[in-house]
Amino acid sequence: MFTGIIEATGLLQEVTHQGRNLNFWIASSISDHLKIDQSLAHNGVCLTVVAQRPGQHLVTAVEETLSKTTLSKWNVGMVLNLERALRLGDRLDGHLVQGHVDAVAECISKHDEAGSTLFRFRIPGSFAELIVEKGSICLNGVSLTIFNLERDTFSVAIIPYTMEHTGFSSLSEGDSLNVEFDILGKYLLRQQALG
Repeated sequence: MFTGIIEATGLLQEVTHQGRNLNFWIASSISDHLKIDQSLAHNGVCLTVVAQRPGQHLVTAVEETLSKTTLSKWNVGMVLNLERALRLGDRLDGHLVQGHVDAVAECISKHDEAGSTLFRFRIPGSFAELIVEKGSICLNGVSLTIFNLERDTFSVAIIPYTMEHTGFSSLSEGDSLNVEFDILGKYLLRQQALG
C-alpha cells in the first residue's frame, strides 16, 4: 500500500528481455536502501525488487503488467517516480494507493499557469464513473486532485515543487500515464453493481 507521495525519482539505466518479461535496472538515491523482495511503486506500478548493484535496483514486469500499463514503452534515460510502501503508523499525506494500475490515460494538454502547471487528461470512457470532481486520482504514482471534470476528461494542477521532484516536468501532450482510481470508489461501484 502506498500514498501517492513521491519519495525519489529514478533514472532508467537498462532494459532487457527475459522471455515475455521485461527487466528494468533503475538508479536512484534510495536504491542502496532497498532490499530484495521489497515492494516499490515505479510510476504508480507496484514492482518487487529482485536484485541490486551499487546505486541501482532491478525489477521485473510480467506480460500482464506490461499489457495494462505504460511499462512496455519505457526507455533508457526516462525518469521514474518512486515510492516505498507505507508503514503502519505513518502519516497518510496523499490517499490510499495500491500500485495496481487500472488504465492508461493520455495527456491532452499542458499549460503554464504562472505558479502552477495545468494538465488535462483523457481516460478510457469505460472508467468515467470512477472519477469525481475534487476526488483523488493517482497518475504515474502521484496523488492528485481532480477538477474541471467532464465525462472522460479532467484537469490537475501541479505545483512547482511537484514539477521539480517528479517526472511530470518531462510530460508532454500525447504522452501516456499509468492511472489508478480511488479504491473507495471502486468498492462502492462494485457493491452497487451487485445490488
